[in-house]
Amino acid sequence: MSELDPIDLTTLRGEATTFGAYSDKVVLVVNVASRCGLAPQYEKLEELQRTYGERGFTVLGFPSNQFLQELGSAEAIDEYCSATWGVTFPMMEKVRVNGRSEHPLYTELKKTADADGKAGKVKWNFEKFVITPGGAVHRFRPTTEPDAPEIVSLIESSLPA
Repeated sequence: MSELDPIDLTTLRGEATTFGAYSDKVVLVVNVASRCGLAPQYEKLEELQRTYGERGFTVLGFPSNQFLQELGSAEAIDEYCSATWGVTFPMMEKVRVNGRSEHPLYTELKKTADADGKAGKVKWNFEKFVITPGGAVHRFRPTTEPDAPEIVSLIESSLPA
């Protein structure tokens, strides 16, 4: 069990769950924004979901308007993600990723340093955190594409054989 497991989550459609519901999977947590220039990463996130989803992997999308680029309502976000990108991975409710009312999951994830040894604030939309079933957290900055070799090899090496 990881310290992330008891953290409460709410899906985009208002269903309550916890991070622990995904603790047996390799999870890629990403803060998303529909109007961001990096939004085409949705396509690669969905490709990862389709490639590895049945093997114990999931993307968890966390819409955030922290950088003023997300749509206003859960319905608009849901429609955009499904109609534009064919998103099938779980989407959570809109959250803050930095600051006083940041989501508790991000409070924990931001303690992890990236490849350059830097922890702390989420810099922009589409920052990625890969959490393995043992609870280890790996951080990738927004411009690292979801299908970057370092992310794909981490996912593949963390999945059951």
